[in-house]
Amino acid sequence: MLLTIPDVLTAEQVAQARQLLDTAEWVDGRVTAGHQSAKAKHNAQLPEGHPVSKQLGEMILAALARNNLFFSAALPLRVFPPLFNSYAGGQSFGTHVDNAIRQIPGSGHRIRTDLSATLFLTAPEDYDGGELCVEDTYGVKSVKLPAGQMVLYPATSLHHVTPVTSGARISSFFWIQSMIRDDGQRSLLFDLDLGIQRIARDHPEHPSAIQLTGVYHNLLRQWAEM
Repeated sequence: MLLTIPDVLTAEQVAQARQLLDTAEWVDGRVTAGHQSAKAKHNAQLPEGHPVSKQLGEMILAALARNNLFFSAALPLRVFPPLFNSYAGGQSFGTHVDNAIRQIPGSGHRIRTDLSATLFLTAPEDYDGGELCVEDTYGVKSVKLPAGQMVLYPATSLHHVTPVTSGARISSFFWIQSMIRDDGQRSLLFDLDLGIQRIARDHPEHPSAIQLTGVYHNLLRQWAEM
């Protein structure tokens, strides 16, 4: 499932993030790449322990905690602290798959990367190229979103970022370990949740809402890993 989540950050929050990121010190993006990914990765990245990275990461995590669509789709158990990258001057990231396990910096904890997320911080008209292209069973889907919007997709997907030929593409990226490991089961629960919400909105007294809510939670109880 590939899902666009609008308005994760407000325009004011995007402006604040850009102001801080524009004055930060960037390093070679290959510092967090695996062995295979390092061969294809050509971008700049904010160091994981950088104060700006921590400050903006906390802002993003707080915004996600308030986002019902994100919670419904991801059913998050753990979220990797957001990272930040920049593409410019023809930089790109060739086809790759994300590492299955990530060590959370400064801790002994690891997360399984069930979902990948890219939060765009640059308006699409401010740069050329830079599309995130995600491969699935239906082909390749190209994503280039307004600043403040985020795309969520299975971390098992092959994906790449096309060269940025003018301007700069700045974004945040991170991974989510879901309570539901299987993408198919997670998609079923998401569709069921959306259906329940529509019934509750359009027919608030309909008894099916209670029955379907019970089905949802019983499936969640059966499939969830904590």
